[in-house]
Amino acid sequence: MTASTTTRPAAARNRSAAVGAIAVAGALALLLSGCGDQTKKHPKDGDSGSAGASAPLFDKLPQSVQSSRVIRVGSDIAYPPVEFKKDGKTVGMDPDIADAIGKQLGVRLEFNNATFDTLVAGLRSKRYDVAMSAMTDTKDRQNGIDPDTKKAVGKGLDFVDYFQAGVSLYTPKGKTQGIKGWPDLCGKKVVVQRGTVSHNLTKQQSEKCGDDKKISIEAFDTDILAQTRLRSGGADAAASDFPVAAYAVKTSGGGNDFEIVGDQVEAAPYGIAIDKEQTRLRDAIKAALDNIIKNGDYAKVLEKWGVQAGAVKEAKINGGS
Repeated sequence: MTASTTTRPAAARNRSAAVGAIAVAGALALLLSGCGDQTKKHPKDGDSGSAGASAPLFDKLPQSVQSSRVIRVGSDIAYPPVEFKKDGKTVGMDPDIADAIGKQLGVRLEFNNATFDTLVAGLRSKRYDVAMSAMTDTKDRQNGIDPDTKKAVGKGLDFVDYFQAGVSLYTPKGKTQGIKGWPDLCGKKVVVQRGTVSHNLTKQQSEKCGDDKKISIEAFDTDILAQTRLRSGGADAAASDFPVAAYAVKTSGGGNDFEIVGDQVEAAPYGIAIDKEQTRLRDAIKAALDNIIKNGDYAKVLEKWGVQAGAVKEAKINGGS
């Protein structure tokens, strides 16, 4: 998700980036359902998924994580196909990547559900060890800067970048009202997820429209709520990360509810967000991500979810701009 410095918060060029023409077909026939807390736990030592202290990168972890064998993950689990609920379980691209990372580190990753705009605060309060929630890595987030006011709002974050995605627009199917790109949103009503890059980009476009043609923006806690509003006829268009927009177009109403309009904008990396003081944890996660890129586990996850075009060739720290 794309979001601002205060969470999947948005800063221009965020929860997103150019994912190219992601293969939406196939793999995405899953249904959406509600959210819960601490929704995904990885196996403990002795179970099939984790080798514990014998894992290849276990010794790189901070002592506190070695002792607990747990990395607490803050996530907005309502953002299919990146992370969402199906049959009471947390599924999606991010949880599967986290599974593969956990095997390299020999620990459990526990996904804890929260709204996107509270994730950064959760990191700062140490409720979570990391945030993994389609959060776009931006300089504003790295430096703790509010994307609207450009003022410092808190300590910045480090990011381990693991995917590329862009922001897309979509409308009710057959009712595009001439919307082919961002300038066409002037005078229209647009729904977004609060605190995301999509939200920021829409506000920025509205400023370009002039006082008599401002965009009417309605922001929601989750992207699913924004989709519901658009589906009901309460808006002209929605903006969200391309993988999410593509999934909604593919699955909602059997593919009959929405259509994507125009091209993706604001290519940028998704990053796993970590407190700047947690350099050892950051470096361990980067090493684990590099390992799964090399051994093919990463590619298998992206293929499973039909998002291969967003693949990165190596993990980077703070690669966003």
